[in-house]
Amino acid sequence: MMKIYWHNDRFRIYQIKQLLDDNQVPNFIKNEFAIGAIGELSPLEVMPEVWLTDESWQGKATQLIEQFNQQPSNTSNWVCEQCHEENEGNFSLCWNCGNSANADENAIQKT
Repeated sequence: MMKIYWHNDRFRIYQIKQLLDDNQVPNFIKNEFAIGAIGELSPLEVMPEVWLTDESWQGKATQLIEQFNQQPSNTSNWVCEQCHEENEGNFSLCWNCGNSANADENAIQKT
């Protein structure tokens, strides 16, 4: 097991976990509910972290996280290939069916 990502924003942690889950990279969140222990423990000890269960996935996970961090903040809307619903560009999952925009290379970009 190895730590692949940490951040003080739990929402960001869940985004990275979902990204790895969508790409079948085995992972888990450590310290998911430990934030309440701040004061008793060091803030660094309770910071939420994404860990890989198998270190052999490090290359793929690092690449996915780097690509995620380089995404422009203002992207165009896209249409889900599975249910054909329009989604805002800043969402990576379809609001209707949960299909990932990245899971299908043929996701239709809509302006």
